[in-house]
Amino acid sequence: MEWTPVVRARGITKSFGNVVALSGVDLDIDGGQVVGIVGPNGAGKTTLLGLLLGLASADAGTIEILGTRIGRSLVVPVGVAGFVDGPGLYPALTARQNLAALAALRGQLSSREVEEVLAEVGLTDVADDRVRGFSLGMRQRLGLAAALLTRPRLLILDEPANGLDPAGKRHVHRVIRGLADDGVAVVLSSHRLDDLAELCSEVTLLAAGRVVFTGPLAKLAAESGELDYRVGTSDPSRAAGLAARIPGLRVIDAGEPVVVRGPVSSLDDLVVRLVGAGIAVRELSPVISPLEAAYLALTGVDASTGETA
Repeated sequence: MEWTPVVRARGITKSFGNVVALSGVDLDIDGGQVVGIVGPNGAGKTTLLGLLLGLASADAGTIEILGTRIGRSLVVPVGVAGFVDGPGLYPALTARQNLAALAALRGQLSSREVEEVLAEVGLTDVADDRVRGFSLGMRQRLGLAAALLTRPRLLILDEPANGLDPAGKRHVHRVIRGLADDGVAVVLSSHRLDDLAELCSEVTLLAAGRVVFTGPLAKLAAESGELDYRVGTSDPSRAAGLAARIPGLRVIDAGEPVVVRGPVSSLDDLVVRLVGAGIAVRELSPVISPLEAAYLALTGVDASTGETA
């Protein structure tokens, strides 16, 4: 039997007036995958998610979802659910009433299924509270419940952990992992690389509407090359002097701790020399994670200023 991905996009281009939001984007997503769509503000993430949800149509290229080619009619196959720019909710209704209204529109959903999704996202205790009093994180969880009500095969979430406290984030992460274990394809955008590291099997990194990386997170982290490291020692002055003499290593800050820049191999050499010189190593850590460093490098953002290089 021929293999069919849940999402297959080729050469997707989308413009808004003179602004090119997406240019030649390819995307493949299988069932059971959690795929992150990441990039700086304005990179095209929300536009891409909107195309997958049928909220807009591409100017060029092709999109197939669940084996069906998506045209310009803004209709997506049954089995696709999610939200972008926050879930659409009725603030004057309670959480339960919001879901019941959605169930009524679907026509084939029972009150039991409403209760099940409320419990799944951890909102049973506030099910009869009006949504206007909900925090941002609670609204996000209710939006997730609304998407789960349709039992999707493709779930698309825009910043699903936005506004969540640590307990709420863990709860949502468990839900997403459970969906993937059941074969659901999950596509999510997030500015939080730690969330991506916990959830995603692969990421697609956008910059200025183009794909600059796609693949496993481990491969993305390997793209970082040279990193800045904090090296805390018992003798910062001597440590900085030793670091300056190691090929491939540069001293960025000779204070305490010493900050050096270079590949892991040169850092290993520094540690050996420090120990050999009788200098105690009290801290050794990257200034930013390898994952974040690769993200900044591939999107053209200067790690020290946060501005586009």
